[in-house]
Amino acid sequence: MSNNNEDVLVHVENLVMHFPIYRGVIRRQVGAVHAVDGVTFDIREGETLGLVGESGCGKSTTGRTILQLYKPTAGNVYFRGQDLVGLKPNAMRMMRREMQMIFQDPYASLNPRMTLRDIVGEPLMAFEEASGKEIDRRVGELLELVKLDPDFAGRYPHEFSGGQRQRIGVARALALNPSFIVCDEPISALDVSIQAQVVNLLEDLQKEFHLTYLFIAHDLSMVRHISDRVAVMYLGVIVELANRNDLYNEPLHPYTKALLSAIPVPDPVYNETHQRTVLEGDVPSPVNPPSGCRFRTRCPIADEGCALQKPEFRRIKPDHYVACLKV
Repeated sequence: MSNNNEDVLVHVENLVMHFPIYRGVIRRQVGAVHAVDGVTFDIREGETLGLVGESGCGKSTTGRTILQLYKPTAGNVYFRGQDLVGLKPNAMRMMRREMQMIFQDPYASLNPRMTLRDIVGEPLMAFEEASGKEIDRRVGELLELVKLDPDFAGRYPHEFSGGQRQRIGVARALALNPSFIVCDEPISALDVSIQAQVVNLLEDLQKEFHLTYLFIAHDLSMVRHISDRVAVMYLGVIVELANRNDLYNEPLHPYTKALLSAIPVPDPVYNETHQRTVLEGDVPSPVNPPSGCRFRTRCPIADEGCALQKPEFRRIKPDHYVACLKV
C-alpha cells in the first residue's frame, strides 16, 4: 500500500483476529468475535498513521495484534521485512525492544506498588541494558525527556495526576529506544486541557528520535492534527485510507463522510448551512457481521448488491484507498 517499499517500517497483510466464544460444561466453541477481519496497510518510517473509528470497531485489537500481544488468527505482520507472526518467543522478545505501546488508561497501566524508578527502569532491567546507578541515571534522563522532575523517581503513581501518569507511560515506552510505538488512545482518559500537552510531547519526541507511531483514537480533530495519513475502521475492516488532507477534504466512503460531519464546528453559520449525516441504527454485532459490505445496514446509499458482494479495498487515487462498491 506504499509507493516505495524501502520506507515501509511495518507492513500488515490480511490480519485477522477472532476471539472464540465457548459455552457449556465441556467448553464447546459456538462462535467467534470477529474483532479484526482481514486488514492490510503499511506504516512508513517516521510517519504517524492515525487509526479511527467508533468504540468496539477493532482499533485497539489491531494495535495489540501488530505487537503480537495477541496471536493473530490469520495474516502476517512484517517489521523491517521480518514476519513477526512466525517468530519463536525468544526472538519475539528481542524484537520488543524496537516496538512499544502507550496504553489508554494511565490509571490502570501503572503498577501502584512500584515507584517511578521501578516502572520506568523495569524495561532496562528486563533486557539487562543497565543496572544499579546506571538505571537511576537513565530513569532521570527519561523523566526529564517527558517534562517530569527526576526527583520524582521515588514516588508512587497515586501521587500524580492523569496527565503526569501518561507521561510516565511515555517514559517507560521510550526506555529501550524503540523505533515504533503503538499509541492506544493515549489521550482519551485525560482532561481536554491536558490532551494537547501530551500530543505536543509525542510530536516533539517523534522529531527528536525519528519515531514511527500508530495513533489510535476516536477524536477526529486530534487525529488530523497529529497524523500524516489516516485509516478509518468499521466493524473489523478498514474502509478508507488516505493522506489526512485528502481524507478530511474529500472523503469518499459514506462512513467517513458521516464521521467527519459529526465533528463539532464553532461556527453557527456553518452549522446552519451544512447538513449532518446521521447514521440509522446501531453497529451490528462483531459475532455475526453483515454479509457483503459491513456498513450496508447503516449506509444511506446501499442497495441489494451491497449485501451480495464484499467490496474490495482498492486504490482510487494516488495514496487514497477505499472499500465501497459505489465509489
